[in-house]
Amino acid sequence: MDTPVDTLVEIPALADAEELSCDVLVIGGGTAGTMAALTAAEHGADVLLLEKAHVRHSGALAMGMDGVNNAVIPGRAEPDDYVAEITRANDGIVDQSTVRQTATRGFAMVRRLESYGVKFEKDEHGEYAVRQVHRSGSYVLPMPEGKDVKKVLYRQLRRREMRERIRIENRVMPVRVLTAQGRAVGAAGFNTRTGRFVSVRAGAVILATGACGRLGLPASGYLYGTYENPTNAGDGYAMAYHAGAELTGIECFQINPLIKDYNGPACAYVANPFGGYQVNRHGERFVDSDYWSGQMMAEFAAEIASDRGPVYLKLSHLPEESISALESILHTTERPTRGTFHAGRGHDYRTHDIEMHISEIGLCGGHSASGVRVDDHARTTVPRLYAAGDLACVPHNYMIGAFVFGDLAGADASQYKPYEGELPQDQLRDAHDLVYRPLHHPDGPPQSQVEYKLRRFVNDYVAPPKSGARLSLALEAFERMRADIAEMGARTPHELMRCAEVTFIRDCAEMAARASLARTESRWGLYHDRTDHPTRDDDSWFHHLDLHKSPSGSMEFTARPVAPYLVPVPDFAPTGGASRHLGEVHPESVATAGARDAAPMASAPPSGTVPVTDPDPDPDRRGLDHTGAGTSPRLLELLALTEQEPELTALLPYLGDPSPAVRRSAVDVLTETVPPGTGPALAAALRDPHGDVRATAAASLRELVETLPAEPDLREGLAAALTEDDPVVRAAALDVLCALRLGDGELFADALADPEIAVRVEAVRALVSVDAAEHLSRAAADPSREVRVTVAKALANVAPGKLVADTLDRLTTDPDALVRAAAFATLAVTGCSTSLAARAVAAQADPAWQVRSGAATALSAAEARVAVPALARALEDPNADVRKATVLALVRHSAIDEDARAALATATADSDADVRAYASRAL
Repeated sequence: MDTPVDTLVEIPALADAEELSCDVLVIGGGTAGTMAALTAAEHGADVLLLEKAHVRHSGALAMGMDGVNNAVIPGRAEPDDYVAEITRANDGIVDQSTVRQTATRGFAMVRRLESYGVKFEKDEHGEYAVRQVHRSGSYVLPMPEGKDVKKVLYRQLRRREMRERIRIENRVMPVRVLTAQGRAVGAAGFNTRTGRFVSVRAGAVILATGACGRLGLPASGYLYGTYENPTNAGDGYAMAYHAGAELTGIECFQINPLIKDYNGPACAYVANPFGGYQVNRHGERFVDSDYWSGQMMAEFAAEIASDRGPVYLKLSHLPEESISALESILHTTERPTRGTFHAGRGHDYRTHDIEMHISEIGLCGGHSASGVRVDDHARTTVPRLYAAGDLACVPHNYMIGAFVFGDLAGADASQYKPYEGELPQDQLRDAHDLVYRPLHHPDGPPQSQVEYKLRRFVNDYVAPPKSGARLSLALEAFERMRADIAEMGARTPHELMRCAEVTFIRDCAEMAARASLARTESRWGLYHDRTDHPTRDDDSWFHHLDLHKSPSGSMEFTARPVAPYLVPVPDFAPTGGASRHLGEVHPESVATAGARDAAPMASAPPSGTVPVTDPDPDPDRRGLDHTGAGTSPRLLELLALTEQEPELTALLPYLGDPSPAVRRSAVDVLTETVPPGTGPALAAALRDPHGDVRATAAASLRELVETLPAEPDLREGLAAALTEDDPVVRAAALDVLCALRLGDGELFADALADPEIAVRVEAVRALVSVDAAEHLSRAAADPSREVRVTVAKALANVAPGKLVADTLDRLTTDPDALVRAAAFATLAVTGCSTSLAARAVAAQADPAWQVRSGAATALSAAEARVAVPALARALEDPNADVRKATVLALVRHSAIDEDARAALATATADSDADVRAYASRAL
């Protein structure tokens, strides 16, 4: 029977909206949102926490948590090691400054949660019982009472002193962030029980709405049978996008191993410390990659699809006490329904291994790398708008990272007071229409049917393996879905909520498809596997792929170079630099199979086949003339000049052209033809007002540095560039001055005070070129670890002396492990005195393997009577790199010391191939 029309919710007038006000608005009451609200209140802010369900039971955390995946506990793990691990797991595409916040602040957060009453497993001596699950690093900290975490947090929110500062509005669902004067000023939404429209004015807005878990469709076909919390429908992704914030990594999907036919993880990271492991049907361990990464998921998918499938989590070999302990954790804390599921199939861990599969796709920063772009204080690219938790792009952030970034967001946002201007009426009207449109046609297609259709398209066309053709078909489908979504019908506030969620899912689906189409390479294993671009292309795509909503309403993309690392990681060497504007991403032509002999209509425009175009309305950036009529005549003139090998005088008018596009092209021509005077001209272009021109000139100078004459005019131009605001320019100027021997100690030393780490690193390298030991000694006190590491390594290439020895002496006691490691390694070149040899011996007990490796290297230059016994003991070091460094050090002593040769003989049976090879070759 149809519901009577008179039961329909009435559409409230926009003027009747309930308006709320606060200093800090937190949207989402899960992990990150709860912590953001608590911290903001502790900093004195009046906080409004909006939750579309009820904070007591909302968010992924409410389902329980069996452990922390990324606990960097002092003495058990090093922050830099964790940062490096996440960098490797994400194929190098990370902003290490954000990951490092989790690494360095995570332990304090564990202690804070513990003070709230959250329980973490400890050993008999009261130390945290950290487990090593991955091959490198011990980061897993079990939570025996993890099912109660959300209850504990809710209790904190309801403390008297918090209630005075935090107002909780349950059953209120924001649908849009409001912006004015270029910043976030509030939000608009509605009550999911009464249907009342709600507007909020705020000083700052924190989005903490979790992942987009309802993107792909589970194999079961159930809309809500997802791996992620199904209430997380991408609300925050869509709200951030429509507010103008940049999102990044949206092409990097979340895909997880899970139990076959059950929407929950197999929890191998829980079982592995007990002795469980992943096997194929033959019982063979097949996972070569480390850490939960796209590469691991690619291995899973390949194994499942092969004749070696299916894949299992093997538990049946474990002793009873281990299985009982696992049942206690997995059937209560992680998923209370898990035991029921296994019992229904007649499966018991004692007799059955657990069949595993892979999940549907989703978007998630915390378990992958797709989300709202944030800095290391959770700030988005829209002023006073923050993002935290699974919504924010902080790769593999997990629960601790969500708490850390919620804390960072709450602290930073607490400084702002409510917006005092009029809330933007046009944005309020749009939000009002989005919410109540389904009430205009209550008998329209129900949300469940429209959502199923939408997510079926996601599975068909967007899920890996991806191709340009399928992604293009997806975009066509998602455009058609706009009409279906506009016709959805609803009668109750709850149905209105579900309809609004479908609009969020569609937005996320389009972002996922367009971002996947834009990145023309394969990366992250299964997460972004392009069959039409099957290889990784670091030359073109060692970049973040950012997207945003342009003022005209189109989705535009930018390729942003990865910033220089705080923690060096082998095989990846980001250099930063200028971003590459890509503009809109258009689908390929998929109307017909293959090429057509002729267009169907003479007047039809040619269909584009280039997946990425640049629709930037600025004709200077597109290379158009100022009328926009076509390619600039000036650019055509330049192309013609290139063939004529022009003199500099012929290019000067183009280098000074009003159009940045022309100037940039002139720099390219200058670089290609290199007439006399090229060096000073390029140095002058470093001071161009347009960033693209400056970046091109910097790249050209580095490219041509070996062929440019070291003339006074070039030195003058490069020295002047050292005062430019652009750090890319300053770094390039230092590099070229150094390479051409055009600088001196005083000129380079001034750059040691530069605010940019990359520039200071270049200054250190430049100072080495002039043997400026005194200035290098000063740089050894730099606050940046990267600079100090550079100094430590650089001292190996400076004329030895007391100042160098004293500086290395200091650096071997530096608080940072990588600095100490580099300083010890340099002693192998500068000489290792008796006192420093003793320190190197002691350093073989350092918790950081890099330091132990550096210490072994240092001992290669020490007296054999001190070094060889210590090195012989170091062959038992658990770290292969330390043992390798030890073998190489022993090689230097083996010619004159029989004990060194005896030690090398034992190393020929080492488990590491490099160690065996070097030892055997020495003998």
